Amino acid sequence: MILEILERQLALHRSRQSYALATVVEILGSSSAKPAAKALIDQNGRILAGWVGGGCAQAMVAQAALDCFASGEPCVIDIDLTDEIFGAGMPCGGSMRVYVEPVLPKPMLWLAGHGRIIESLCEFADRLGFAVSVIDPQAQLASFPLACSVIRNDSQYQQLQPQAGDFVVIATHHKGDYAALTQALQSEAFYIALVSSRKRSQLVLNRLAGEGMTDASLARVRAPAGLNLAAKLPEEIALSIISEMVMLRRGGNGEPMSELITRP
Repeated sequence: MILEILERQLALHRSRQSYALATVVEILGSSSAKPAAKALIDQNGRILAGWVGGGCAQAMVAQAALDCFASGEPCVIDIDLTDEIFGAGMPCGGSMRVYVEPVLPKPMLWLAGHGRIIESLCEFADRLGFAVSVIDPQAQLASFPLACSVIRNDSQYQQLQPQAGDFVVIATHHKGDYAALTQALQSEAFYIALVSSRKRSQLVLNRLAGEGMTDASLARVRAPAGLNLAAKLPEEIALSIISEMVMLRRGGNGEPMSELITRP
């Protein structure tokens, strides 16, 4: 059973799906589950593998897993197995304590391009807990030691395949902007940004519009990328972009904290 749980965990990790692991940490009295018994729960509350007790206990554990997905934090639940009405409804004559830990995939940042801005973005994103994938024919492996993948054999960016909620930053020095944007806009990525001048950005967007891309789709592109920090250096530009990503991800608005604190 442990091997099955481990295999399922690996498959979920590879497919970047959330899951929770429930472990029985204490038993008082009689119970159909044993200490250290485990169950693997998917993001919909379905138990995929393992055993932590009968149907009612499993239902309570599954609900706890859903609560953990929402909060992002682990929890401990006590399941009463003695009371038919107020407990879990199983006359086992005991109780058990279960630790439920959610495992949430890292937010994913796709970087299409190369150069110091992309390198700095990779470093910033890694520190902030993002998984980073770099895709560009000129990307050098040695320049991205923190990336989980570096794809170089794809000049048309066909392997740029963000999932819902992913982040995409395109900085190809104009060579692949159109191809990368076209690919990104076919996805449900949460954030799509183009590192370019305002004039160049508009040229690319106009081309996409001329080829039938809808206004709603084009409105998803943040171009030029980043917040207005009056950035000059590549590292400063990267900082403005990662700041915008954090702001949108956390629901901020970019206002100075000093103004928020002093506002009546």
